[in-house]
Amino acid sequence: MRNAIRAHTPPLGKSDPDAALPPGLAASVDLPSLRAARLSPSWYGRDARIVARALIGCVVVYEQREGPPKVARIVETEAYRGPLDLASHARAGVTARTRTLFGEPGHAYVFLIYGMHDCFNVTCRRAGTGHAVLVRAAEPIAGIDSKHSLRGPGRFARAMGITRANDGANLTEPPLYVCQRVRRPRIGISARVGVGYAGDWADAPLRFLDLRSSEVSRPPKGAIGRGRPRA
Repeated sequence: MRNAIRAHTPPLGKSDPDAALPPGLAASVDLPSLRAARLSPSWYGRDARIVARALIGCVVVYEQREGPPKVARIVETEAYRGPLDLASHARAGVTARTRTLFGEPGHAYVFLIYGMHDCFNVTCRRAGTGHAVLVRAAEPIAGIDSKHSLRGPGRFARAMGITRANDGANLTEPPLYVCQRVRRPRIGISARVGVGYAGDWADAPLRFLDLRSSEVSRPPKGAIGRGRPRA
């Protein structure tokens, strides 16, 4: 995996894109090496809380039909732990929208919010449990226009070209898959974002982030957990 993405010369006027990346990560892609580093189906067979933490530093690859593959390093996630988690879509049970969420682990669960933003999730634990991890932010590595930010779940999905057409995709096989991380990052933990309606679940420490990354999202304090009461 360390040799999967090779160094390149950055464009004039741009800072080195490898500066914030783990050793061995750069912007020219060696697809055979990336494919060899794919996470196995069994890797996803764990509680969403464990998978969400373990995904920090992992690499998402989307091989496009046209153009270079898009590659990004995950720096922020949130865990959603099934029907009892009042912030999770699983609380509504199996519906047309959540069928993928309750499916086999290691698949993409993609849904639309606010009628305009697709959000990319990874299913985990086992079929029927409704566990999933939302990818909230990532660092671009290759194939992504420098004008696009990956800070926030909607921006991440848009920059990667992930849409609801990818809902149910097997994330252990091309074209859309996740690769193992090359080093263990320093991880921060907080309550999740925008789930103030979920009662005690809103304050559960289920958001994970790379403390060394500048690409982690920056939600207002009032949007984290149940937020702070107004004075």
